[in-house]
Amino acid sequence: MEQAAKSIVFLAFVLLFFASSGVADPLTYNVLNYGAKPDDNFDSTQALVAAWTLACGSINPATIYVPPGRFLVRNVVFRGQCKNNGIVFRIDGTLVAPSDYKVIGSTGNWLLFEHVNGVSIYGGIIDGQGTGLWTCKRSGKGCPSGATSLGFSNSRNIVIRGLTSLNSQMYHIVINGCNNVKVEGVRVSASGNSPNTDGIHVQSSSGVTILNTRIGTGDDCVSVGPGTNNLWIEKVACGPGHGISIGSLGKEVEEAGVQNVTVKTVAFTGTENGVRIKSWGRQSSGFARNILFQHAVMTDVQNPIVIDQHYCPDEKNCPGQVSGVKISDVTYQDIHGTSATEVAVKFDCSSEYPCSNIKLEDVKLTYRNKAAEASCSNADGTASGFVQPSSCL
Repeated sequence: MEQAAKSIVFLAFVLLFFASSGVADPLTYNVLNYGAKPDDNFDSTQALVAAWTLACGSINPATIYVPPGRFLVRNVVFRGQCKNNGIVFRIDGTLVAPSDYKVIGSTGNWLLFEHVNGVSIYGGIIDGQGTGLWTCKRSGKGCPSGATSLGFSNSRNIVIRGLTSLNSQMYHIVINGCNNVKVEGVRVSASGNSPNTDGIHVQSSSGVTILNTRIGTGDDCVSVGPGTNNLWIEKVACGPGHGISIGSLGKEVEEAGVQNVTVKTVAFTGTENGVRIKSWGRQSSGFARNILFQHAVMTDVQNPIVIDQHYCPDEKNCPGQVSGVKISDVTYQDIHGTSATEVAVKFDCSSEYPCSNIKLEDVKLTYRNKAAEASCSNADGTASGFVQPSSCL
């Protein structure tokens, strides 16, 4: 009995030692401890880099903590490979880009993660302070292209949850060349006339899920680029913005396709488009197939359902050509609401590669309290259930 009691005491001592030494818990790196200050005028970039270097170099899971307050940060690249696959950014404060848009405007990215595995971002606000650049772009006076606020490149097992992105110079969130990414409970906010400020852009990635997210911006709420497959978008509210767009596709002659995309339980309010597929009007090996748009509510949307295969901005490098992108197996199911224009369903497909196996199921779209109209060109498919406007397939 005495020996057993000694063993229990020794075990308790060991547990207490490990708990007090922090070995049992994930390491936490508070950016304040590395020189960060919650002051818009103090550059906290190096503090963030120092915390990342320690977390990435740790063999144990680690947390980088940004406490309440506004922290000024210039452009940063968080690079792997790290020694552990469990780094958490816990943000209770706000990361603020420089107010002078020229500081990061030509860098392409503000906060970029490259070649990382198992990084999670929880909460917080990132403020791109992009209004100055938008004004410059609208004036057309030789402005930089701008920086994406948050980018993940060639990474896997990523979580972005509860983050708010404000006033990005350009794209808010870009997922490029990634696998197994979950975006949940994110808020994106920029003015409806902010140029090239896509909410979430996905390209060359697989296994991406976007859930319970609200996006209001000046470009696509969600845009899907070439090489994307197994993308799931659910419970997204969009407006203002240009809708949820697959494309533009076909910019390159040799291009990967898009397949296995589900967009369901989404709402569009006052947007330029609802659910859209668009491709350049020129030759390409690209394609879009196995796409499901399901349970969408349109409120005063200019183009609720649209396929546009004659995209040709500024009429350069494509006039007179036809799109080589093959669009097939696209289903529109339970789409209803109001159109801001008379033509609520428009399928403007390629004459060389007509859209095939387009399905309309239970669609009801009205214009000024009357049935809207549909327009089809080079589109083949079927309609079932109640379909209004009357199918032109």
